[in-house]
This record gives sequence, C-alpha cells and structure tokens, in this order.
Amino acid sequence: MTEGSEGGPGSGFDGGFDSGFDSDVPSPARMYDYYLGGRDNFAADREAAEAVIASHPDQRQLARNNRAFLVRAIEHLAAAGITQFVDVGTGIPTAPTVHEVARRTHPGARVVYVDDDPVVLAHARALLAEDRAVAVVEADMHAPETITGHPEVARLIDFEQPVGVLFVAVLHFSPDGEPQRILGHFRSRMVPGSHLVLSAGSSEGLTDAELSEVHAAYARTPRGGHLRTREEITALFDGFEILEPGVVDVCRWRGFERPTHLSILAGVGRLPASADGTRDRTAAGTTGAT
Repeated sequence: MTEGSEGGPGSGFDGGFDSGFDSDVPSPARMYDYYLGGRDNFAADREAAEAVIASHPDQRQLARNNRAFLVRAIEHLAAAGITQFVDVGTGIPTAPTVHEVARRTHPGARVVYVDDDPVVLAHARALLAEDRAVAVVEADMHAPETITGHPEVARLIDFEQPVGVLFVAVLHFSPDGEPQRILGHFRSRMVPGSHLVLSAGSSEGLTDAELSEVHAAYARTPRGGHLRTREEITALFDGFEILEPGVVDVCRWRGFERPTHLSILAGVGRLPASADGTRDRTAAGTTGAT
C-alpha cells in the first residue's frame, strides 16, 4: 500500500468527522498506519512519522515486529482457551485482525475494538458493520470505566469468564502514573485465567539525544510520547504472572524478526488465582481500580 493523498486518507474516509477533529494534529494511530505502509493518514501524521524515521530508519521494521508480536500473542491466548478479547487502542484495521487470528482457533470468538481516533473508528465500523460478534467502541483509554461500562462491551464480554485484554503499542502515549491506573481498573474486572497482552516503547539502549528526538517527534500528538525502562514496563504487569520468555523485545517474543535500534518491549501476563483457588483481589490490583 502507499501513503494517502496530501489532503486526507486515501481510502475515502476524509469527511464526516466530528467538528472537533483537526487533521493538523498528528495521531499516533495514523502515524503507525504510515509506518506499516498504509494510506489512511494525513500530512501532519506523515511529517511527524518521517521525523521519527529520520532518526530511527528501522522504524517501519519496528512496527512490523510489533504487529507480528500481536498475532503470536493472540494465537497463544486462543490456544489457552480465551474466546473473548478487548483491544484497547486498536488502531486502523490491519490484516490479520484480532478476531481473524482468534477465529482460526475459535470460530465464535468475540472481540471489542476500542479507540478514539475518528479515522480508526470510521474504518473499523465500515469493515465490521455486519459482524455481530465484533463491536467498535469509541472511548479514551484514560477513562477505562467508560470502556468496561459500555453497552457493547457488556453485550459481548463476560468479565466473569477469562478475557484477553490488549494494550499493544499504546501505553507509551500515556503519561507517568496513568498506565498503572488504567491497568488497575481492568485487573479489578478480570477473573483468574484472564490474560494481559502489552507492548510499550522503551528507552533501553537510547542516548539522551536519541530519546529527545523521539519525544520531540511525538510532542504534537495529544499526549506526547513516553518511552520507559524495562523495569517500568515490567512493573505494568503487577498482579499478573508473566509468561515465558518474559518482557522482551517484540521481535523476540516467541519469534525471530530482525531487531531494531529503537525497541518496543512486550510480554503476556496471566491473572492467577489465590492459593485457595479463589480470586486474589489484592494481586488483581483492586486498590488501583477506578
């Protein structure tokens, strides 16, 4: 695929957005689409993305590595018996989608896609309009209670059964303290056997100058970029048992893509039961719930 026209997304979703929509403000979702070779991005998105590519030429490979991690993680969850998924910050639909991967194992798998980018929402709703086992929810991940309380989530997701919750390459757009609060809310709703799939941009191996360049490139996005250390990303799995091979570069989570200088660290965690077989609500992070 090629990039979109100068005026808007090349697929035709260039109008009908909310009056507050500003195509001059770069969107992480549309920048990611550009990295993957997509057409659904605006000039501001491409300019910001090219600023990252200028300092980190393997950024496109990094995006592909992250996407491959997502597919492998969903395959693992499906093999573990997970049949319902909440994908927070889903981004513009890219094949194979979460529900396509999950349905290779479970044809009846149910998926809720969550995002607040109007281009993402327009594409996802057009693509999935006829699938009653899939929903597209407009919500900000920083208001997690609006996600878990949404009628479409209630229709498709039974939080009394194990669920897969995905935060793939989105939490590095959330300022310090917020990821813990967001994940704390979801942990408080999840039962043992549920899984968290998470990947986040890392400052590992970057010089101060390189880190500044990345932060500058994302400065115009709504919440900026927030790369974190391996220890900080590992801490986001508080309350979960981190599955092998642990928190590693996305290219090494049960895969072997070409590594990149700028890294996204990833892992999959499983929510355990307490020693007596009941839910351990302390480990599940209820103190951080909203």
